[in-house]
Amino acid sequence: MNQICLLKNMIQEYAWGSRTLIPNLLGNTAPSEKPQAELWMGAHPKSPSLACYDGAWHPLDRLIQKYPVEILNEKVAGRYSSRLPYLFKILAAEKPLSIQAHPSRDQAAAGFERENLQKIPIDAGNRNYRDANHKPECICALSTYWALCGFRPIPEMQALFSKIQTPELDPIIEKLSDRVESNRIPLFFQNLITWSPAERASGLGKAVKKAEQYASQHPAFEWILRLHAEYGPDAGILSPVFLNLVCLQPGQALFLFSGELHAYLSGLGIELMANSDNVLRGGLTPKHVDVNELIKILRFEEKETDILKPVSVGICEKVYSTWAEEFVLSVITLENGLSYESGTDRSVEILFCTDGRPTFINLKNGRQTSISKGQSVMVPASIPRYRIEGEGILYKAGVPEVPEISSR
Repeated sequence: MNQICLLKNMIQEYAWGSRTLIPNLLGNTAPSEKPQAELWMGAHPKSPSLACYDGAWHPLDRLIQKYPVEILNEKVAGRYSSRLPYLFKILAAEKPLSIQAHPSRDQAAAGFERENLQKIPIDAGNRNYRDANHKPECICALSTYWALCGFRPIPEMQALFSKIQTPELDPIIEKLSDRVESNRIPLFFQNLITWSPAERASGLGKAVKKAEQYASQHPAFEWILRLHAEYGPDAGILSPVFLNLVCLQPGQALFLFSGELHAYLSGLGIELMANSDNVLRGGLTPKHVDVNELIKILRFEEKETDILKPVSVGICEKVYSTWAEEFVLSVITLENGLSYESGTDRSVEILFCTDGRPTFINLKNGRQTSISKGQSVMVPASIPRYRIEGEGILYKAGVPEVPEISSR
């Protein structure tokens, strides 16, 4: 296994996806028949990429099973049980996704075992844990990208809630002033998410009318109106008031820890995460919501928004620094005759082209592989060095050189 492999990647069709964003990125001018939400690059058993090796297409997870050390390298293969530790995605949100969070590694392992013992099918709608892994993730904007990420500082929540306060909301908002500081956000959120249907419908109706008055003054209120139009009397429509509302510009990114409540609202982005499909939802969805389990895994911490910008590590490459041990995201920009040369101490890498027509050169045997916008390749660890020439922009997923278990 010493070949740079072209990939065929699987598209996930979810209702919140777009009929144009992913097709356009892949070079298709016609809209798709169904909304396309995610393009998966990796070896997740649910939908592995196909890799072209020795003239045939192979599911990437099976190829890694056959050549674990050659593809991953000995250290990564040993550490992650001969599995690709990350999942690389293109994410296209035409409509807002659910408010959600992902469990820590310990929580995922315990939950997965518990639901297995309960004999809940892996694909069951009421299943919370579909694997035993955690899912820290990084989202990088390819277009203007709106997202919700972590609980706002309490004074910000209170100031925004004061604009849309109603008698039905008052007892919930008051929890943010609880005399025990550590109880404030947990009590507020638990009361909000378990709000009685009758009180919720009345309170949200009044809050939405008040939000109309302030929509032009603050985007949180505009998003309340948009979420209400999509989801009706769901308590999650108030999330732009109690979660940080972020508007990423192309090239900016967010890193999300396990247990961090978030939602992606609109836009096209590159997403890189630990190889997991565990999601616990809290609203803005017709899917299964397990309030008790969600509350168990959440980080109830006030947070300032931390927007990531890439840092140069060479002439052509910029890296997004995160706490992740399974993955690292970088962007390679080739222009003005510049070329990129890989390092020698690395694991498997997947590169996706968002512009141009770059050419990969295997420096061991001189073999060349050219790709264009919307295409991707897998470079196994067994190739000691490679060069990329031509013009283009590529996003690269890899494994950090010295993975360390984070205390976070």
